[in-house]
Amino acid sequence: MFQPRDQFPQRPRYAIEVGGTTLSAERALDIVRRQWPLIVAIVAGTLALVLVYLIVATPMYTANARILMDTRQTQVLDKDSGTANALIDPGFVDSQVEILQSDDLLLSIVRRLKLTEDSEFNGSDPGLIPLVIGKVVAMFGSDGPPSKERVERGAVELLQKNLKVERVLTTYVLSMNFRSIDPNKAAQIANAIADAYIVGALEAKYQSTKRAGEWLQQRSAELREQATASDRAVQTFKAQNNIVGTSRGLMSEQQLADVNSQLIAAHAATAEAKARLDRIEALLDKDLVQPTVTDALNNTVITRLRAQYLDLAAQYADWSTRYGKTHQAAVNLSNRMDELRKAIADEVRRIADAYRSEYEIAKSRETALEDNLKNLVSQAGSTSQAQVKLRDLESAADTYRNLYNNFLEKLQNATQNQSFPISEARIISTAVKPDKKSSPKTLLALAGGLLGGLCFGFGAAFTKELMSDVLRSPNDVEDQLGVKCLGVLPDIRPARASADHPEANISSYVVEHPFSRFAETLRNIKVSIDVARLSREVKVIGILSSLPKEGKTTVAANFGHLTALTGHRTLLIDGDLHTRSLTRALAPHSKTGLVEALKDPHSFGYHIQRSKESGLDFLPSVVASRMVNSADVIASKSMADLLAVVREEYEYIVIDLAPVMPVADAKAVSHLVDAMVYVIEWGRTSRNALQESMASSEGIQKKLLGAVLNRANPKMLKRIEAYKGSHYNSYYVEGA
Repeated sequence: MFQPRDQFPQRPRYAIEVGGTTLSAERALDIVRRQWPLIVAIVAGTLALVLVYLIVATPMYTANARILMDTRQTQVLDKDSGTANALIDPGFVDSQVEILQSDDLLLSIVRRLKLTEDSEFNGSDPGLIPLVIGKVVAMFGSDGPPSKERVERGAVELLQKNLKVERVLTTYVLSMNFRSIDPNKAAQIANAIADAYIVGALEAKYQSTKRAGEWLQQRSAELREQATASDRAVQTFKAQNNIVGTSRGLMSEQQLADVNSQLIAAHAATAEAKARLDRIEALLDKDLVQPTVTDALNNTVITRLRAQYLDLAAQYADWSTRYGKTHQAAVNLSNRMDELRKAIADEVRRIADAYRSEYEIAKSRETALEDNLKNLVSQAGSTSQAQVKLRDLESAADTYRNLYNNFLEKLQNATQNQSFPISEARIISTAVKPDKKSSPKTLLALAGGLLGGLCFGFGAAFTKELMSDVLRSPNDVEDQLGVKCLGVLPDIRPARASADHPEANISSYVVEHPFSRFAETLRNIKVSIDVARLSREVKVIGILSSLPKEGKTTVAANFGHLTALTGHRTLLIDGDLHTRSLTRALAPHSKTGLVEALKDPHSFGYHIQRSKESGLDFLPSVVASRMVNSADVIASKSMADLLAVVREEYEYIVIDLAPVMPVADAKAVSHLVDAMVYVIEWGRTSRNALQESMASSEGIQKKLLGAVLNRANPKMLKRIEAYKGSHYNSYYVEGA
């Protein structure tokens, strides 16, 4: 079984998961060490492309001109201009950018500067790449020689391509850049575009004002005729309906108001006359010489007569007292008093008659005014519909008159603007001849190429590593299997092996190269086995792999030789009854072997082959044909008995087992071995194959002591292990 997760090496603190793979800083460095040739190749290729581009690309020069949108110049004609009128809508500035890049404006530049005769704009010298593209396009069809309009259109498109107009931040300034292969031409065209824009703006404003003036003049004439016709219709309608106007309104309305006022005054006068008449008639029945009566009448004649009466009354009272009432003088005074009393009564009656006459006159006047008012009201009711129509006519006449006045004022303003046009833009920076090229930028291109190459290189390297499903480092092995990686074996296969015995030269490599890295890695495997033997019995060691041709046979043979060279009694058994590759490499001429030893385990010594160089005992496998029941044979009781016998004779028993995935032999014999070493081909064995082979047998998982990476590329190992220093390999002697 796999070891518990807490026994695995802890993932680095700074690590991320990419596609189920832990990508830490350490692994990233490992990837860079392994793939730096790819990174360098991509960077070099990118820089080469940049250099080719810099050599082939035509230098371009950029000239700059700036234009300011200034509305204050137009305020001289605007009487009502204020602060708000000086502000420009940002959309207006953006519109001017489009105008500067418009086809019509650039077409005028093409024609004025005769750019169709310039090789840069007429396509007569397009360059190598455009020339090739043009030839290829011409192969599929052509419309013949280009027309004048087509050449002009091409020049306009090229102008638009090399022209860049943009607003400077949030200001009202437009920055115009034009590129050309000739610095003088770049400045000339930039200034020509700016001048054409200013002239075009003036011409557009003049034409717009002219068209507006013509339309206003025509419209003013129409409105004048309509206003005159409306006034004439009002006057005709008044004459037809006897409607006369005054300063205070219509005459009928004025008359009605006057009569109504007079009637109100007549009502008041009649009431006043009636009140006086009633008062005087009430006084006729009273003593007319009483002060209240005379004071109420307030008449000078009556007042004078009453004064005379009072004087006579005083004399009468004196004389009648003195001489008696029968005295002639008293009688005369009494008669005189009666005459005065009668005179007062006559005067009062005369006043009453006058009041009565005034009352009758006031009443008659009131009646006449009421009759007149009724007649006027009757006339007003009969002309009410006419007055409604009159108001409509007057309203229409006023509207036409106001419109005519407004249009007349606008016509005068348009005439003034037409005679005095001012542009809302002005050139604040004239384009000058550029003193250095604007593109291609050599340093920027090289820096971009280097940066891009590094990005593509690192991306390709990491993609290659992360997309790869193989194992190349001890960390990969430990993450995948959960067991310790016992080492990385370099590839010891010769460039050209013998056709008959391709592995004959490498099955005893450790004998010829005892101080090589390959031999030292096998010693590390032996040390791991010896450490495991301190806690349990480990004698029978199985060497297995997931797939064929991963080098497990070479590892088993060399491990057996290495153990025998150390003075330990070692037995190497060819347990792969299918291919018997170990037997072909070490004892190709053997007649008997493992199968015969299984029949009589105690006589296994008759089938042993011993190496003269190392003293390794080898039990080959000799079968006439491939066995159908090889798994049963290798896991039989006879095999257990054989292993029990050889345990007594040897300290190390190494079995070269068949691959796990193709056949079931290794799974079947897993209960008879003490430990297993898993051989993984460096850069070839896939993770999926390893996972599948390990998951297929719980017995193999329990007995797995460690794994070893085999056939690693020596050159790449040096790159990967460069961080270990230049003296790391000084202990290895590959040629010894």
